[in-house]
Amino acid sequence: MLSLGRAGLLAAAVIAACAVAVLVIGLWRRDARYLESGRRAILAQFGLLTVASLSLVALFVTDRFDVAAVFYHSRSDQPLQYKIAGLWASAETSLLFWAWVLSGFAALVAAFPPRQARELTPHALAIMAAINGFFSFLVAFVSNPFVLLPAPQPDGWGMNPMLLNPGMLIHPTTQYLGYVGFTVPFAFAVTALLLKRTDDAWIRATRPYTLWAWLFLSVGMIYGAQWAYTELGWGGFWAWDPVENAALLPWLTGTAFLHSVMLQERRGMFKLWNVGLIAVTFLLTVFGTFITRSGVLASVHAFSDTTIGHYFLGFLAAAAGLSLYLSISRRHLLAGEHRLESPLSKESSFLLNNLLLLAMAVGVFWGTVYPLVSRAFTGQTVSLGEPFFNRVAVPVGVLLVLLMGICPLIAWRRASARNLARNFLWPLVAGVAALAALVASLGPDRFWAALALAAAVFALATVVLDVARAVAVRRQLSGDPAGPAVWRLLSGNRRRYGGYLVHVGVVFMIVGIVGGSAFVQEVEAPLEVGQSLTLRDYTVQYRGLSVEEQGRISVVHADLLVLRGGREVGTLRPAKEFHPQSENPRSEVAILGSLREDLYVILGGWEDYGRIAAFKVQLHPLMAWLWLGMYGLILGTVFAAWPQARQVARGRARSSLDAAAGGGR
Repeated sequence: MLSLGRAGLLAAAVIAACAVAVLVIGLWRRDARYLESGRRAILAQFGLLTVASLSLVALFVTDRFDVAAVFYHSRSDQPLQYKIAGLWASAETSLLFWAWVLSGFAALVAAFPPRQARELTPHALAIMAAINGFFSFLVAFVSNPFVLLPAPQPDGWGMNPMLLNPGMLIHPTTQYLGYVGFTVPFAFAVTALLLKRTDDAWIRATRPYTLWAWLFLSVGMIYGAQWAYTELGWGGFWAWDPVENAALLPWLTGTAFLHSVMLQERRGMFKLWNVGLIAVTFLLTVFGTFITRSGVLASVHAFSDTTIGHYFLGFLAAAAGLSLYLSISRRHLLAGEHRLESPLSKESSFLLNNLLLLAMAVGVFWGTVYPLVSRAFTGQTVSLGEPFFNRVAVPVGVLLVLLMGICPLIAWRRASARNLARNFLWPLVAGVAALAALVASLGPDRFWAALALAAAVFALATVVLDVARAVAVRRQLSGDPAGPAVWRLLSGNRRRYGGYLVHVGVVFMIVGIVGGSAFVQEVEAPLEVGQSLTLRDYTVQYRGLSVEEQGRISVVHADLLVLRGGREVGTLRPAKEFHPQSENPRSEVAILGSLREDLYVILGGWEDYGRIAAFKVQLHPLMAWLWLGMYGLILGTVFAAWPQARQVARGRARSSLDAAAGGGR
């Protein structure tokens, strides 16, 4: 498997270069034979990287501890799923996984070219092949995961204990799929500029890829937050860490892009803006890779001791330079077909949405790179902490939630007073009433939290009101019962109502974020066996420690009885795991959760053989709504992206490439 993996990597790097060469020649000569060869080379490269990836997984599964990546990130008694996860557990192996996923996206485009942009596909494939060639070169010649140790080892160090969590199977994979997926719309956007095709064909052709990339990036971030919440034992879910921020940045610009393309499709506006947005989004995914692997910023998520950061910096500069040159040189072709007619219009609300998202992205970017700026100018590394990021994110986030309620329902071109009153009177009443009630109950010192929750009420009310009205009209016209009327309404316009479901999911997430950030209560105390501590109406009674041996891992559990209002509601077992390869124990928090709140317990330490143990007990109101909202976001995006029956048919790859080449020579 070692030789097969190495051969697959080398062959994939060579094939990537060949794919670029033959596609460029085919485009230059307008020769379909070369284009077909390039298409097949892209499919072959995906096959070769699949072989290399499966070979690496086989080395992990069969405990080949003479391979450095396996030795440092696996051991003989490591569960099978985490051996497989070795494919993305280190800088070297994750780079192979990245290249493999990227080649998969390119192969998908090569096998099923989007029918809306057949003329653009060969050029886009050449760009994707060039990008994948860069990654394949790095994996094969700079950061090879198949390096051998000087001498065979009887067993490995094992994966970092912090990574032995189900989140390791979901968070990195979805994060990479999100990052890499934005390569497709970027490649088509650059192609459109090269060919001076400034219509919306490239947007329509890549819309499914953009939606799925955005969804994967969203899921990756949320699962990462859930992993941090349940694993790290600090009670939070987002720390504004540089690598976390690096994932948030393309999500913000990608979200702006998904909204602004509607204006280009509907009104022919924001053409230059949209090209810039997708270029920035792609560049930010590369920036995130640079941050993770360069070591220029300290992060608990970053890979250490990597030497490939400067390669990414060079690639980032080249991609940025090409995007900027094409955007400037083609700017006269990207003028909008219409102008904003009124500040009270859907167009203006979308523009404001974009500006707010970009303002948040700029603030997060500045806070992330500020340590580099301070070191360059003062010689001292100064970091901007959580207060800075919250000052940026909270007010902008509240305005974005308000716009989520306004954008879908405000009229195109110019909204009338009648339109505004009809669509927003009752949602506004609901939001203001919620704000008044929340400020009265929470106090003025929590105004921003109250305002965020009231904005969520307003946004949710606009969705409910609009859907209810549409269902009523459909039932009146068709006579359908409520259930079929709702389904026919939603399925008849998947894009609109899928977006509504996404908005509802985001509203739920906002509720969870506010509750889990602004209203946390905490008590910390040592307890003797039989003693209790109280937090609000919860009583937590300590019953003792127990030790469990799980192979080479020793697990110390604290047994706790939980009462609420004097009535037993459950038991909790927070724990510490001791791994031989780690000096510090790994915390396992215990959570008693409901839609109302999470009771969150952390075992600190103990003495006198467990007669006394220290605990931190926290209450996190509404946290479940954050995770519940994620499923609404997933459902809405899948619903919006799922093709209608008439969209399933696709042209054959070869015929589209022949058409783009002008029929060959």
